[in-house]
Amino acid sequence: MELSKTYSPKEVEDKWYAYWEKNKYFSSKPNKDKEPYTIVIPPPNVTGVLHMGHMLNNTIQDVLIRKARMEGKEACWVPGTDHASIATEAKVVAMLKEKGINKADLSREEFLKYCWEWTEKYGGIILKQLRKLGASCDWDRTRFTMEPSLYDAVIEVFVDLYNKGHIYRGYRMVNWDPEAKTTVSDEEVISKEMASKLVYIKYRFPGSEEGVTIATTRPETIMADAAICVNPNDERYKDIIGKTVLIPLINKEIKIIADEYVEMEFGTGCLKVTPAHDQNDFALGEKHGLEVIDLLDDSGKLTEKAQILVGEDRFVARKKIIKMLEESGNLVKVEEYKSNVGTSERTGAVIEPKISLQWFLKMKDISKPAWENVMNDTIKLIPPKFKNTYNHWMENVRDWNISRQLWWGHRIPAYYLADGTVIVAKSLEDAVKIANTEKGLNVKAEDFTQDEDVLDTWFSSWLWPISVFDGFKNPDNEDINYYYPTNDLVTAPEILFFWVARMIIAGYEYKGTYPFKNVYLTGIVRDKLGRKMSKSLGNSPDPLDLIDKYGADAVRTGMLFSSPAGNDLPFDEKLVEQGRNFSNKIWNAFRLVKGWNVGEGEPQTAPIQWFRAKLNATIAEILDHYEKFRMSDALLATYNLIWNDFCSQYLEMVKPAYIDGVGQPIDASTYEATLSFFDELMRLAHPWIPFISEEIWQNLKTREENASICVQDFPKGGEVDQEVLNTFEIVLEAVSWIRNTRQSKQISPKVSLGLDIRTSDAKRYEAVVGLLQKLGNLSAVNFSSEVKGVTTIIKGDEFGLDLGENLDAASEKENLQKELEYTLGFKKSVEAKLSNERFVANAKPEVVDREKAKLADAEAKIQALQEALNKL
Repeated sequence: MELSKTYSPKEVEDKWYAYWEKNKYFSSKPNKDKEPYTIVIPPPNVTGVLHMGHMLNNTIQDVLIRKARMEGKEACWVPGTDHASIATEAKVVAMLKEKGINKADLSREEFLKYCWEWTEKYGGIILKQLRKLGASCDWDRTRFTMEPSLYDAVIEVFVDLYNKGHIYRGYRMVNWDPEAKTTVSDEEVISKEMASKLVYIKYRFPGSEEGVTIATTRPETIMADAAICVNPNDERYKDIIGKTVLIPLINKEIKIIADEYVEMEFGTGCLKVTPAHDQNDFALGEKHGLEVIDLLDDSGKLTEKAQILVGEDRFVARKKIIKMLEESGNLVKVEEYKSNVGTSERTGAVIEPKISLQWFLKMKDISKPAWENVMNDTIKLIPPKFKNTYNHWMENVRDWNISRQLWWGHRIPAYYLADGTVIVAKSLEDAVKIANTEKGLNVKAEDFTQDEDVLDTWFSSWLWPISVFDGFKNPDNEDINYYYPTNDLVTAPEILFFWVARMIIAGYEYKGTYPFKNVYLTGIVRDKLGRKMSKSLGNSPDPLDLIDKYGADAVRTGMLFSSPAGNDLPFDEKLVEQGRNFSNKIWNAFRLVKGWNVGEGEPQTAPIQWFRAKLNATIAEILDHYEKFRMSDALLATYNLIWNDFCSQYLEMVKPAYIDGVGQPIDASTYEATLSFFDELMRLAHPWIPFISEEIWQNLKTREENASICVQDFPKGGEVDQEVLNTFEIVLEAVSWIRNTRQSKQISPKVSLGLDIRTSDAKRYEAVVGLLQKLGNLSAVNFSSEVKGVTTIIKGDEFGLDLGENLDAASEKENLQKELEYTLGFKKSVEAKLSNERFVANAKPEVVDREKAKLADAEAKIQALQEALNKL
């Protein structure tokens, strides 16, 4: 097959992905003869499209799954999507609004029909986009959190936990999103610093102009005040405890109470207590038996309970009330103020604390195994720094508000009778049966009303590692028994509690063990200014545009050149350019090799031995990086091996000479070794650059039909010939020195020069003399006790390059003198370190040995430099 002059990612990628899918290379079935390796995808929102965070996360997953597949494991990467209650419902409501349809005018069934239409239209987009990235998911296993089997699993778990006493219903202060008109969890509240106003308001004593002043950022809630609270130790207010004051504008009388909760130094030392609109005030209200008045409706507008400004939005009311307070003489002053305000992660709306009847899951007892087994490293968080964050959250875990005031999602399986009786059951039929047989009632299906709310989206995704294998519907099926527990989870730190901790809780509750062994937490993709990439900032490139411009392999490597676990990724498009250059380098190297003529000749044993040793040593290093989840390090080691050691060094060593413009043949043995190296390198690189590695592997030689690099053996390495590596380290440093010397002296690479080597071990150079001559364009290499010309010391051996008439003695003397001074200073610093008793006593023996070796090298170099100076 003739190779194209330039590498074309678009043609190659479409071709090979179709080939992989057609031949089912990503499909997996339980195989008792293979070790399973399982990853479940963090299910992206069904409404979503690929963004830079997805790119990073899914590339890492694909690297891990491809490597496992090549290692002969039964690799199974389960894809799927999440129904995303709030996000999807918001999009459907917006779509209906454009059509002039109000959700409130629709029945539940009519609205859900629109949701399913939206899901069917847009739900598969992100999964198709993942194929463009090269994601090798088992697409036949694609799951969706609202499909029947997974839906039933959620309902079953709810009923089970309710029957165990873990789920209850009650009035609690919750985070209310007035835009989505639903509760959101504490973890879905994003605190943002916002400019606001601190309003000082005077509450007068009845029949007096005197009173107390409070400071608040929420004057629109004063009508819901139930008391004024002061600290009992505050001398300023001791005499007024128990008295009453009037709420401005509505003149309602409320009592002054005392509680040490109030900070005397904050504001005026007087606190307005509004139990319905503040979490801490709610606790104070419960303690002191205060009235709870909720004056806001679900959309954040004032209700009749406010008595004034009824129907006004809370923020409009805030401005108007400040003006009304001023007119009534109750406004003392207004200060500009910066405060942290909770906002909804889903809609961006300012969260409203609200007393609401909701469903909750008790977390304290059920979460203990998940806490213990992360802290004792049964489940490893990578990097481990996140254990502290995890520990803090789990130590202070709160009951989980699992109900949401939405229609799209898993409807809560609670059924109500007119007298308030609640039956929790898997279905209406079961509810009727339970009511009649267990409760002794005589009711029919039409007597029941089902709860209108749905479950928090995370209440379905926390079951994901079990439910994707139908582990609830059929708890002893072949898939769940084989693939569970899964191996590695790759996700973002911001959902460590939303999702990861809860999956671990579910794993121990329903399978008695962990759902995964390792949790690799990626960083946040940021721009060059350190800002998190987002559509709203306009600082995030479209991943598909990057793939179209540079190729998927380039984007994959560009994302991972600098993305250590848990640390943010400072993304720069130049990294993707570097990835594209890597693909081009590989392609050009392959074209070079395939363009050689093969003929007779002696094998080039030394370069082959060296690269084999280098390859084996690097494979061991790469496998160690994989083992420790140092993904960027594994990629860089692979990159350097291919770019520097193979393309820049090895191929330079073995490539045939050009004589009179004609390329000479290469011997068959060296050629076959080179192709074999290419094969091994492509297998080593395949997890990172799946497309170009497949293209090259398929072109290496005739393969059996339907073969793919996907399922070839991942390199295992072998014995490392350290002596060969040591010799070549000297050779390559010497060649680099020769070339740099030529450049600095402006001597053409075509001019042959002589090289003298003074060494105590001339035998080590026997096999590489010819290579030294070839790479350095040397007329001769002599072993001698006297070296001529420009000199250097490499690993204790002295090299002299005879420049003949090109040598400038004065300049050379100056350079040698500078090098001598530098080496003397270096020797002094090493001696200081070795004379430090604390360093010698505390450092590892190998560290001390390295310092001693540095000292010996410096002493040998000083001696050689002094001798060289004496000759000039």
